[in-house]
Amino acid sequence: METPQNEQFRDSIATVDTEGKRSWVYPKKPSGIFYKYRTYVSYFLLAILLSAPFIKINGNQFLLFNVFERKFNIFGFPFWPQDFHLLVVSMIVGVVFIILFTVIFGRIFCGWICPQTIFLEMVFRKIEYLIDGDRGKQIRLEKQPWNAEKIRKRLLKWFVFFVISFIIANVFLAYLIGGDTLISYITGNPLDNINTLISLTIFTCVFYFVFAWFREQVCIIACPYGRLQGVLLDNKTINVAYDYKRGEREEGRSKYKKNEDRESQGKGDCIDCKQCVVVCPTGIDIRNGTQLECINCTACIDECDHIMESVGYPKGLIRYASEDNIAKKKPFEFSARIKGYSAVLLILIGILVGMLFLRNDVEARVLRLPGQLYQHKENNIISNVYTYKVINKTTKDINDVSYKLLSHKGEIKLVSNHHFLIPKQGIAEGTLFIEINEAALQGDKDKLEIGVYSGDKLIETTITNFLGPRSYR
Repeated sequence: METPQNEQFRDSIATVDTEGKRSWVYPKKPSGIFYKYRTYVSYFLLAILLSAPFIKINGNQFLLFNVFERKFNIFGFPFWPQDFHLLVVSMIVGVVFIILFTVIFGRIFCGWICPQTIFLEMVFRKIEYLIDGDRGKQIRLEKQPWNAEKIRKRLLKWFVFFVISFIIANVFLAYLIGGDTLISYITGNPLDNINTLISLTIFTCVFYFVFAWFREQVCIIACPYGRLQGVLLDNKTINVAYDYKRGEREEGRSKYKKNEDRESQGKGDCIDCKQCVVVCPTGIDIRNGTQLECINCTACIDECDHIMESVGYPKGLIRYASEDNIAKKKPFEFSARIKGYSAVLLILIGILVGMLFLRNDVEARVLRLPGQLYQHKENNIISNVYTYKVINKTTKDINDVSYKLLSHKGEIKLVSNHHFLIPKQGIAEGTLFIEINEAALQGDKDKLEIGVYSGDKLIETTITNFLGPRSYR
């Protein structure tokens, strides 16, 4: 079946030519109100992104994803392996939020918040505009032979790109190993941490490859989020959209002619200047409709508004709008789909908040030593041997820690000292014996409730099993 002429653009992507080779995109430097707002948002997010590994709340790193030691901090809240269920619920909340946001606003996340877009458009491209010039100068520079000017500009750009990639790699590493650890590595001898230096070099090369060469291909080819649009977007979703009703009318688009009455001739307001195409960072024509490659960066809105203003036509030919808004003039409304996602999100947030409030700063486990039976001692005393582990999730040492039996009369004896210390964000573990008189036992397996105390303050309770003689059932 032949593809209609106006749908042939969907058979290929703008960054690949007819021979299957990379078609390099040289977007025009954007300007306008949306670009100004995007710049403010981007710089704010860049400040957070670059500083988050070095900001601490109650002694906890603001954001930490230490997969090596299985330690995670989300907005200053520490998550240990024992809190994995909280981390899972947090991730589910994030996924549902992105889905809801996409259903309402399309791929606006990609254009305004995504780190890939922020670094590429607000850091690397701005440096490129500064060194190579705008679109026309970049194209001419690419075509000209390797003379002194081209070599100088290329080496300068590549060097700056590599330095910035190295900085990004350091920040990325700080999220994985911690800001304090990274600073200690930087101030120390690099040869003392050769493995870290190798990892840092690999990350730097990856970021350099992405931002210096792969670029928009990440959004078009590699990122799975763009593929989600096909199942999440509908006619009510607000996207960066071309108003084809106004732009085409009966006779379609045509070049601008001064003092022409286009409306009486049935011509659309689109003057076919193609400025929305040359300013697009992914090289698409927004007039073809919603496309996989569109990242909702609003560059085409700013450029089209500028052209419309210069020829005396109303702005908004390209704007944030839904298909229903353009075709049927319908205002935005909360559909059943949006209400459903919103309800699920609110329920999940409620569950997460409840779990966070119920979460303890100290977690204790007392487990019987595998393969060991009870021991009979003098005066009808039954003894069991256990291993214990206490996790301190706070940023302060917990001193004078001891165990006490809460459910039975008996005695707990630690192999080392009776009182011990749990280091901040650390673990205390060891061996202990629990001794109980046979008369206090209900059967051959009793459940014991044990209290963990810091001085006289109860900080945690835990349950374990105690074995006794079968005759005492």
